[in-house]
Amino acid sequence: MEGFQLIDTGSSGALPGMGLQFVMEALATLFLASLRIGAFLLASPFFGGTSVPVQARIVMAMLLGVAVVSNITVPAWQSFDSMMGFQVIVTELTIGIGAGLILTIWFSAALLAGEKIAASAGLGFAAQIDPDSGGQTPVVSKIFSIFLTVLFLSWNGHLVVLRVMIDTYEFLPIGTVPNFAALIQGGIAAFGSMFFAAAIIMLPISGFLVAINLAVGVISRSSPQMNLFAVGFPISMIVIFILLFLWVEALGGSLNSLSQMAVENMQNVLGALANG
Repeated sequence: MEGFQLIDTGSSGALPGMGLQFVMEALATLFLASLRIGAFLLASPFFGGTSVPVQARIVMAMLLGVAVVSNITVPAWQSFDSMMGFQVIVTELTIGIGAGLILTIWFSAALLAGEKIAASAGLGFAAQIDPDSGGQTPVVSKIFSIFLTVLFLSWNGHLVVLRVMIDTYEFLPIGTVPNFAALIQGGIAAFGSMFFAAAIIMLPISGFLVAINLAVGVISRSSPQMNLFAVGFPISMIVIFILLFLWVEALGGSLNSLSQMAVENMQNVLGALANG
């Protein structure tokens, strides 16, 4: 229309008095601050499970990013060029995913122990589709995993790991190149610790089941008329349920120690990243 002139006030309509440039800078800063913690939430065992929706993880990452921006100085996005900015994004994602995977590897010891116990007791056929792993998992392994998650939440382990990740911004600021060799070594060491912890957890049950199988084998050799599968399999099934019932307290202590050692190991690996 003639005589009508559009006046640019330099501010966004939704946020009067706040320039669009300031809004974009704030969003870029929040994006940088939430990359590391968001990647950790995607790769960690509890937060990264299918029971937690992706939308909830994104909102949680943004809220934690606001807490990081409020307490720690985050470099401005304009201080990085295009190549440096890409390197910073990859570095932040690597730190978060690496920390989450180390914790996940430690927690996988419960799944591995349950799988070996189920195979020794003849319960390997009792499997279900695990949405977290995407494949079939024995029911015993899933019970161990749920038990471990409950114990992890009971001593506020989820809050501890979030505190550990937020503390990394102080000794490993955004834009700093970490010691990736320490992250690789931490992941390899976590694999070894996973197998060792799984062996410690499953040895009492597996050893008892081996003794029962040896006894059934001796009986079958002394009495060939006795059907080994008709006698040995029901005995193993009954014994494994009794042993698991009597072993709950010791299993709880082992899984609780496992979760605490996993958090401590993750913290040590993240601390070693700053010693590059």
